[in-house]
Amino acid sequence: MAAWIVRVGRVGEREGWALENNVAGGGFREVGDLSSATSRDQVKEAVKAGYPSASVGRQNNFAGQLWALRGAIQPGDVVVMPLKTTKKIALGFCTRGYKYLSQEEDPSRRHTIGVDWKRSDVSRAAVKDDLLNTLNGAMTIFQASKNNAEVRLTKMLDTGIDPGGLSASDAAVAGAQGPSAPIDTTADDGSDVADPNPAPTLEAIRDRVRTHLVENFGQHKLTGLIADILEVQGYVCDVSPEGPDGGVDIMAGSGPLGLDSPTLIVECKSEASPIGSRVVRGLNGAIGTTHADQGLLVAWGGLNKGGQDELRANRLKIRLWDSEKVLDQLFAVYELLPADTRARLPLKRAWVLDEETG
Repeated sequence: MAAWIVRVGRVGEREGWALENNVAGGGFREVGDLSSATSRDQVKEAVKAGYPSASVGRQNNFAGQLWALRGAIQPGDVVVMPLKTTKKIALGFCTRGYKYLSQEEDPSRRHTIGVDWKRSDVSRAAVKDDLLNTLNGAMTIFQASKNNAEVRLTKMLDTGIDPGGLSASDAAVAGAQGPSAPIDTTADDGSDVADPNPAPTLEAIRDRVRTHLVENFGQHKLTGLIADILEVQGYVCDVSPEGPDGGVDIMAGSGPLGLDSPTLIVECKSEASPIGSRVVRGLNGAIGTTHADQGLLVAWGGLNKGGQDELRANRLKIRLWDSEKVLDQLFAVYELLPADTRARLPLKRAWVLDEETG
C-alpha cells in the first residue's frame, strides 16, 4: 500500500466533482487518453504532443505525474486530496486504476482514478508539521512516503488526527509490509514523483504560522491572542483567569467601558480534534446567562457534524473561528497587535508566486 497526494485544481474548482463522483485526478486537459500507454515513455510522448511548446523539464514533470496516475496508483492505496475551498483534507482509498472519461464535456475532468472518499473534514491543524511539509509538495500528483506518511495517513482515515511518530509496534508492521510503491517512481529525466520538496505556497506559509501558534499559543495563551485581536477590532475585553471558566473565556463589549452593544462572550478550545454539539450548546446557554448579544466559539480543530448542526441552529447568535479563521483575523490586524504579542509571533510580509502544475 502506498499513499498519494492528488490535487484537483489550482483553486479547488474540481473538488466538489471529485467528492461527489468518487474520483480523483483531472487536469492536464491537453493530453489525450492514456489507457493504452504501458510505459513512462509512451506517456511522455503523449505529453509532448499535448504541450509541444513547453520546456523539456516541464514535459518531464507532467509525464511523471501522469504516469503515476496511469500506472502507479493502485486499488487499496491511500489517496489524499488537500481541499482549497474548505482548507480541510479529504482522505480515501483507491478503488480502481486509471480511466479516461472520454464523454466528459470538461476536458479537465477526464484523467481519473476511482476513490472511496472516507472523510473530507480533517483539519490541517490536526496534522503535524513534518507531514504538512510532505502534503505541501510542489506537484499536483505525487507519492508521500517520508516520515512514515502512509501509516500515519491511514490512521488519520479513522481518527482524523495525525498520530505523529510511530510506536515500535507500528514501525514493525510498516517494516513487515515491505516497499510501498508498486513500481519504481524514479527516473533520470527529472520526472520523479516521490516526496517532492514543499513549494512556498500560501498554504505552506499558513501551515508554518499555524504550527508556531500551536507550539507557542496553546490553551490560555490562545485566549490571550484572541483577546488582542478583538481589542484591535474595537472591543474592550475581560479575560478570565486560567482554569475553569464556566464556558466563558472572554467577555467583551463596545464603547469606552466595554458596556455598550454589541456585547460578546468567547469560548476558546485549542485542541486539534473537532469538538461537538455540547460545547456549542454550552456557549448558547452562557449567552443567555450573561445577557450577551453574541457568542464567538474559537475551536482550533473545528467542529464535528453534530457541532456543525448545532451551530447552524444558532447561526444568528454564534460564530465559529477555526484555525483558518483565526489566521485570517490575525493577518488582517497583525501590525496593530501589542508589541509583546508581535515579539512572540514575529511575522513579515512577503510576495510568493502562487503557481501549481496541472
